[in-house]
Amino acid sequence: MKHNVIETGLGAIVIAVALVFLVFSYSTANVGQVSGYEVTANFSGIGGLAIGDDVQISGVKVGSVANVDLDPQTYLARVTLSIDDSVKLPEDTAALISSESLLGGRYMALEPGAAEENIVAGGRIQYTQAPQNLEQLLGQFIFSMQDDDDEDSEQ
Repeated sequence: MKHNVIETGLGAIVIAVALVFLVFSYSTANVGQVSGYEVTANFSGIGGLAIGDDVQISGVKVGSVANVDLDPQTYLARVTLSIDDSVKLPEDTAALISSESLLGGRYMALEPGAAEENIVAGGRIQYTQAPQNLEQLLGQFIFSMQDDDDEDSEQ
């Protein structure tokens, strides 16, 4: 009977410590939706970008991806971004989808331009760049190396 009480108490302590770590990591990770105004951007491909992913300027989180859907007229991926109200984006801002690391994870990187006018709420980012596809780049590299080898063997 004494072992059951000790095991139960130890289990409760482990659960309490796990909850403390969970609350601490959630509060310091700066996750969650950013409330602010919304802008859209169209991409030929989004490469795994998902709702809730970060929107960053110079590595600082300024928003999050609010929605991803397909534009029925152009068949482009339409990404809706929720940007913090304190951040005003110039009209010539560029949006790029970037990788967090080689292991995966995506975020939206914004590069503000120098235009005097700002994008209004509900506006659209005109300049976009889809993410680089690593498999496609490796395939192009391998085929270009094979072409070079074929030319060398013909001479």
